[in-house]
Amino acid sequence: MTHPAPHHRIATALLTLTLGLALHTGAAAQEATIRKNLSERLPNFPSIDEVSKTPMPGLFEVRVNGADVLYTDAEGNYLIQGMLIDTRAKVNLTEERVEKLSAVPFKDLPFKDAFTIVKGNGKRKLAVFEDPNCGYCKKFERDLAKIDNVTVHVFLYPILSKDSADKSKAIWCAKDKGKAFTDWMLKDIQPPAASCDASAVDRNVEFGKKNRITGTPTLFFVDGSRVPGAIPTERIEKLLSDAKP
Repeated sequence: MTHPAPHHRIATALLTLTLGLALHTGAAAQEATIRKNLSERLPNFPSIDEVSKTPMPGLFEVRVNGADVLYTDAEGNYLIQGMLIDTRAKVNLTEERVEKLSAVPFKDLPFKDAFTIVKGNGKRKLAVFEDPNCGYCKKFERDLAKIDNVTVHVFLYPILSKDSADKSKAIWCAKDKGKAFTDWMLKDIQPPAASCDASAVDRNVEFGKKNRITGTPTLFFVDGSRVPGAIPTERIEKLLSDAKP
């Protein structure tokens, strides 16, 4: 077996390094152009957090406000607001990206402001933000009732009306929060009148706004993934099984 001469190996390494530097320099120049043109042409445009290539040739992602995603060309001549969809893989790339950017580590959720419902051995874990007057939340609770061996951390998140806040605080102040909650969500039994320090509910609303929880129910799994909406029992089961801390 023959081996390349040392000077050949050195030449190959130098060529690889040169190509790498050229690509890096080109990408940096493109990013600088996009940032410069957008900021100069759109004075009220938010500060750009990141510019990165997308799988679509010539299209760049522009990230602002932490998790807002827009798209532009290499010159920043056009700005697109909308969804980028991979038609071959049938995947909404924008939605996937925003979900990743909006992920909240499960351990960082403010569990002191939630109450817990344990079913079966409680080995699997799920957190959910719910408004007691949300019809989709009630549907979700009906589907969740079919699932066993799970610990559910419920964050009362009243964003629909003042009555939502009143019901949330009544549930929080109930002697048995879990029972008061499920009685209302599954049986339409009004939570008992009670008063206590219900500032946890207000903190949940603040936390939700800060972390872009814009609808209910919103689910969080132990792997940090977030799923909005009332998903069916089969999908809840799959997400619980797939989620790894």
